[in-house]
Amino acid sequence: METKKYKFGTKAIHAGVEPDSATGAIMTPIYQTSTYKQEKVGQNKGYAYSRTLNPTRHALENALAELENAKYGACFGSGLAAIDAVLKMFNPGDEIITTDDLYGGSYRIFTTIYAKFGIQFHFIKMNDLSDLEKKINDKTKLIWIETPSNPMMNIIDIKAVAKIAKKSNVMLGVDNTFATPYLQTPIDLGADLVMHSVTKYLGGHSDVVMGAIVTDDKKIADEIYRIQNSSGAVTGPMDSFLVLRGIKTLHLRMQRHCENGEKLAYFLNDHPKVDKVYWPGFEDHPNHDIAKKQMLGFGGMISFSLKGNDMKDAHSIMGKFKVFTLAESLGGVESLTCHPVTMTHGALPKEIRDEAGIVDSLIRLSVGVEDAEDLINDLKQALA
Repeated sequence: METKKYKFGTKAIHAGVEPDSATGAIMTPIYQTSTYKQEKVGQNKGYAYSRTLNPTRHALENALAELENAKYGACFGSGLAAIDAVLKMFNPGDEIITTDDLYGGSYRIFTTIYAKFGIQFHFIKMNDLSDLEKKINDKTKLIWIETPSNPMMNIIDIKAVAKIAKKSNVMLGVDNTFATPYLQTPIDLGADLVMHSVTKYLGGHSDVVMGAIVTDDKKIADEIYRIQNSSGAVTGPMDSFLVLRGIKTLHLRMQRHCENGEKLAYFLNDHPKVDKVYWPGFEDHPNHDIAKKQMLGFGGMISFSLKGNDMKDAHSIMGKFKVFTLAESLGGVESLTCHPVTMTHGALPKEIRDEAGIVDSLIRLSVGVEDAEDLINDLKQALA
């Protein structure tokens, strides 16, 4: 079914999938097979070995590409495996510019794996783009951004960065995990490729670990597929099936995540024990106008710090939650909380955390789809 002409909710349900040709099954079958019968040497039905291509994974890759308004998708065993595939496109001596506020796992793979192989990384602030053009030189091959960023919810103007990247013949990659294609489509804003930790909102039920790369550029796609097949960090058919099921309700879940996120952000903003609340929907949030322009809504991710900035206070509050669960990850239907300094961003040196605003008392919330009143009451009792 061609879904380009349809609205997002229709695309979420129908993108990339067709009734099974063998049985008419509405749901894409789980092709739990490693290999395929070949009609004769060099002739098959499009599938030879499941590391290279599997029908269930293939359906998901097509679905994710369509949701991002792109042509090509590739799925991997995790979000970091997807980032790893992107980095394998570059060579020793190449330079990559990224933000000083990004997921700790991204920082770790940049600095402890690929920096050893001679790729140089520059971490800069991108709330405004004055530093970006100064950092670009003839060795710069990639600009890598998250927006909203993890965990400070910084907003980066994708269209403006894309303009700078194209002028300098530099590739632009966007981690779209927090926003999802429901809230923003970076390819439409000029990005060359989009990465998702599919584990999060796309899967949506905390039961899958997966990553994806999406692009509209055939040259990039061919290289990503070559790396995917050569390195083998692919996802399995069962997980692919679970995500195909998950994305059918992506629009419904994201609407609720956004509604609940807004209610909790305003509650926290008025609480006497809370110092700062980081949520792109506030008019005084840095680059709020850009978020309003490039996003359909402001999402369900919130970070907040406490007055006094005491780590013990943060740990105490998180230990009192009854509805929020203290856990890594985000984007599931259930509400989660984590402490970035000691959990998701422990890989970042303290000086970099401090510079980015990731202070000792910072608490990150992944606001789920429960009843908002229950979530607010849980915050009340934990902060009391």
